Amino acid sequence: MTVLTYPESRYAPPELIDITSPEECKRLGPSALKAFFNIVKCWHLRDEDAMRLLGGMASSTYYGIKKTPRRAVDPDTMLRISYLVGIFKALNILHGKALADQWITLPNNNPIFRGGTPLEYMIRGGIPAIQLVRRLLDARRGGI
Repeated sequence: MTVLTYPESRYAPPELIDITSPEECKRLGPSALKAFFNIVKCWHLRDEDAMRLLGGMASSTYYGIKKTPRRAVDPDTMLRISYLVGIFKALNILHGKALADQWITLPNNNPIFRGGTPLEYMIRGGIPAIQLVRRLLDARRGGI
C-alpha cells in the first residue's frame, strides 16, 4: 500500500505565537498598543470609537493604557489589534496615504457596509466584522 506524504520543501512555516499565553501578551502588549495608538492617530479616530474597536473598553482603562502603553493586554484585545494592523497595512498597500487614512471613515457602497462606513460596521459587528474587513482588503490586495 502506498502512503502519501507531503513533498519536501525548503519552506518551513513560522512558529505560531500563542496570543492566549500570558507571557506572550506581556511581551507583545506594549508593541501592540503602540501600533494601535499610531493607527488611531493616522485614522483620526475619536477616543470613543477607539475604545469601541477594542471591545468597549472602559474609559479609565483606555486612558490608562494610552498614557502608559507599556503593559500586557488580554488575548481579545491582542486579536483585535492584530486585525486592525492588517487592515492598516492593506489600506496603505492599496491606496495612497490620504485615502488609506480616510477609508474607514468614508461611506462605502460595498454591500457589506450598506452605505455606512467601515468603522461603523466594525464597531457594530465586533471581531467577526473586523475580521471580514481584513479579509475583504486582503482579497483586494491579492487581485480578487
